[in-house]
Amino acid sequence: MTGNLNPRRPLWAIRGSLERRTHWLIAISGLLSALLAWWWASAGGAIDPVFLPTPPLVLDSAWAWLRDGDLLGDVAISVYRVVAGFLLSAVLALPLGVLVGTYAPVKALFEPLTDFIRYMPAAAFIPLVMLWVGIDEGAKIAIIFIGTFFQMLLMIAEDVRRVPMEQIEAAQTMGADRDEIVMRVIMPSAKPAILDTLRVTMGWAWTYLVVAELVAANSGLGFAVLKAQRFLQTDKIFAGIILIGLFGLATDQCFRWAHRRSFPWLYRR
Repeated sequence: MTGNLNPRRPLWAIRGSLERRTHWLIAISGLLSALLAWWWASAGGAIDPVFLPTPPLVLDSAWAWLRDGDLLGDVAISVYRVVAGFLLSAVLALPLGVLVGTYAPVKALFEPLTDFIRYMPAAAFIPLVMLWVGIDEGAKIAIIFIGTFFQMLLMIAEDVRRVPMEQIEAAQTMGADRDEIVMRVIMPSAKPAILDTLRVTMGWAWTYLVVAELVAANSGLGFAVLKAQRFLQTDKIFAGIILIGLFGLATDQCFRWAHRRSFPWLYRR
């Protein structure tokens, strides 16, 4: 009798899945390998600590940063700037992206301009943002907004366009009007992809943090990294970069958790 047997899928199956334990074992091995390689390269003495500090030096720098009372404040203001810029992008890009992906006239009006602007580096807008917005918190938020909004809009529009036309035609056959099709067919079908788009663009918001804090900042993780650069405090630069990466990873995992909870049927095999 072999009908009840459930043989394991090959480890290297194309688009295959891993057991949870195997996944975490491989993931932790990759992280430890990178850490050990860094430790080996920096602790051997062949590289000056000014260029590549050891992990203990970076930990000491992070502890001193926390002990001096600046770290928590820098974290709080950076999180505020990233979240505010991201939310402003999402509030505007979500409805506009749905319209661009649904209606051809809206697409013709907005997509060429958005395609043009999205290739402009956000850092190039710093002088204009300082003129238009000033140098207070609004300027930092504006840079993060510029870095995420246009990409988010186009990605959401593409998510909406991927909704199968058969679903829309079936709703039209049953007498649904345009608003009903958008709210009851397009949006439910596109929601998983849209949430993934929000997750990706939230990651971009973190990558623009250092650029945003070039604008007359006196606090924040990005500001601390830039200040440490001026004094060749490479250990603090590493600490700041790692902290930004950790917070970005944490927000990414929060979005993944929300995706699994909101759309559990996508994860059933």
